[in-house]
Amino acid sequence: MKQRYAVIVLFALIIASSLTSIGSYSSTSRLVNEDMDRALALALEEQQSNVISQDTIRTFNSHLQIAELRGKATLAVDTRGQKFKAYAHCSEATIFSLSDQRAATILWVLTGLWGIVMWYRRPAAAIPLPCGKAFGGLTYSEEESRFYATDGCQVQLTPMQHQLMEMFFHSPSHSLTKKEICDALWPKKPDASETLYTLIRRLKPVIEQHSYLKIESDRSKAYRLTIK
Repeated sequence: MKQRYAVIVLFALIIASSLTSIGSYSSTSRLVNEDMDRALALALEEQQSNVISQDTIRTFNSHLQIAELRGKATLAVDTRGQKFKAYAHCSEATIFSLSDQRAATILWVLTGLWGIVMWYRRPAAAIPLPCGKAFGGLTYSEEESRFYATDGCQVQLTPMQHQLMEMFFHSPSHSLTKKEICDALWPKKPDASETLYTLIRRLKPVIEQHSYLKIESDRSKAYRLTIK
């Protein structure tokens, strides 16, 4: 899967987990407030008094339908207005503990697992290519006298293969005659045709594996380095 799609899935999981958790909390908060308001109204109606006492608290708790709220809900009186106003309050932590977070927890676990998978499957940092002559996905660093592939890794060549590739890269047309190659690589050998053929045959797969280049032959009289 492409990295951008993996990121989209991760954010979708985060959003889904958050919305599920918030939705469960909100619905639980609404039920808790309704239960506390109903229980307080019944308690005040039964005692027929505006005084909040121990009896009010006991009566209030007895009318709570959500058993987990008993002993955790707080009764208070609002003194800011001219009229008496009592209200019940419950902490956010209590509401959260009462909400059903199982679906959200599963989604958060999936989000964490997906994040771990993304971390281990993240693309490796690209290795910067050295400066030099580049052709067909192959870069030759004259300073280091080495050939590098597009991924920044050095192409392993034998001394003869390396020397021939240098000649190809130094040639403006990337082509060499058979005589130019033989005179440069085997100056003391009267006929190096077979040796040259073997060298070219073994060099071809190495070049094609690490670049977009191939070596073409012109009736065995000349060789050219071309892009596939």
